[in-house]
Amino acid sequence: MPSLLRIAHFLLASLLVSACHGTPPVAEHALAESPAPAIETLIEERLAALATGNGAVLRGEPLAEAAALRAFYTRRAFAPAWSDPRSIEALERAIRASEVEGLNPRDYHLDALLAMKSELAARKVSPWTRAEADLLFSDALARLASHYAFGKVDPATHEPTWNIRAPDANRDAAEVLARLAGPSVDTAVLAELPQHPAYQALRRELLQLRLVAARGGWPEVPAGDTLKPGADDPRITALRQRLRASGDLSPDAGIDSTRYDDTLRAAVEHFQSRHGLTADGAVGRGTLAELNMPVTARIDMLRVNLDRARVLLRALPARFVLVNIAGFRIYYIDDGKAVWQSRVVVGQRYRETPLFRSAINYLQWNPTWTVPPGIIEKDILPPKNSAAVITRKHLKVYDRNGNRVNPWQVNWQALRKSRGYIPYTLRQDPGPQNALGRVKFMFPNNYSVYLHDTPSTGLFDDDDRTFSSGCVRVEDPLTLARLLINDPAWDDARIAAVIAGGNTENLVLKAPVPVLLAYWTAWIDENGSAQFRRDVYGRDPLWLAALDKADTAGSTPTP
Repeated sequence: MPSLLRIAHFLLASLLVSACHGTPPVAEHALAESPAPAIETLIEERLAALATGNGAVLRGEPLAEAAALRAFYTRRAFAPAWSDPRSIEALERAIRASEVEGLNPRDYHLDALLAMKSELAARKVSPWTRAEADLLFSDALARLASHYAFGKVDPATHEPTWNIRAPDANRDAAEVLARLAGPSVDTAVLAELPQHPAYQALRRELLQLRLVAARGGWPEVPAGDTLKPGADDPRITALRQRLRASGDLSPDAGIDSTRYDDTLRAAVEHFQSRHGLTADGAVGRGTLAELNMPVTARIDMLRVNLDRARVLLRALPARFVLVNIAGFRIYYIDDGKAVWQSRVVVGQRYRETPLFRSAINYLQWNPTWTVPPGIIEKDILPPKNSAAVITRKHLKVYDRNGNRVNPWQVNWQALRKSRGYIPYTLRQDPGPQNALGRVKFMFPNNYSVYLHDTPSTGLFDDDDRTFSSGCVRVEDPLTLARLLINDPAWDDARIAAVIAGGNTENLVLKAPVPVLLAYWTAWIDENGSAQFRRDVYGRDPLWLAALDKADTAGSTPTP
């Protein structure tokens, strides 16, 4: 390095002079007066010394965005980005504000930033310290911007079917840094967050529940017999206090009465509807479990779903179908608003409905149902009376040549033991008993999953609607069909005529409509009420663990 060579030559000359004239060495004096290397040089050298790719470490802090830093500083000829103290103060505010979004400020070098800010303020730091501080500050901003824009957790790490990516996931992180860094970074970075009203409502609810937690949380309702309207029970006082804490009971309502009156019943029913329970006003085991979930657990649910929102609520299409698996509901979204919704039945816990994105490209009226091999293996073969099951379900059996076979003449027991290829096709003709009902909605995927009608309409009344083998059964499929077709010529009369005809017919949509199969356990409904649902597939703990894990790797989404 030229600067080091100049210092070495100066020291050597000084030593020679002192040897000839008997004067003391002046090495320390020479070092003090030697010009410090330019900060641009030090930044360039420090970047070159860091390990290539993500995983570089600086002062014990892992750099999640090392590649973005190299591009960012190269484009600015390695000039520092944080020379203005106002920018550093604004960055600190931005990092601290990440807690409002359910994130951890320490993921963004907060402790190191505070320590370095103090050193820089003392004005007694080496140029190396200034260079390293600049790099750490830029990495903190790059990481924060990435988490705001795309979420901290990459679902693909624990969701094998995940194929949902933001259209700008491969954006230029260095350009984002250049755009955001400056004295107004604390406000500029907020634009990276989803601007969708659903996201803003979730973060407001997070703030409210954190206030509840700061006041000590909500009281627990003691266990006991089911509480019903008209009852007089000392536990009702705790019930009133609990419902007031969550806003289900008006602040004006009394909390000392032990009587279960109409006001309390309305509050209980409101709470039940917010938690996906039958709103019958009876506080039994299920309602009590939801009431006594700690506020900290609800806060974690909000944090998880806020991060899901950051992953999903970016550049959504204007018109699409959304299935919330955990909420057992389907929505038709048009121009950013849910113009229709209905109840659904989703996959059982051991046959989960997968999470992915596709596009509905056609409908099928009066569908036949060809039983998937997995259902044959799990539902048809295990019973000893397989032929009786096939007959009861109105299934027809065909051999590999398409010839009809009598199910009572097939050795199902041998097939059961073979656990191999099943040389038969099982098909159900259109009709009132067809498992797919009157219409199914088709979209390309690798999981043999689609939306469809069902004759088993009684299942829609259950609170926990995990009954299917992976497909999504829709309670009101004909309304969904009209919305997707989007053609006045397809009115109720025409649809009814097609269905009454009994023939299997395909109808290709004018344009494919995106469909998103997602998983939300907390959201805010159209009335502003916070909705919570049971984590039927056990997905939340995985997401929460990843959300709380220290970020030691690159956070930019992988192309």
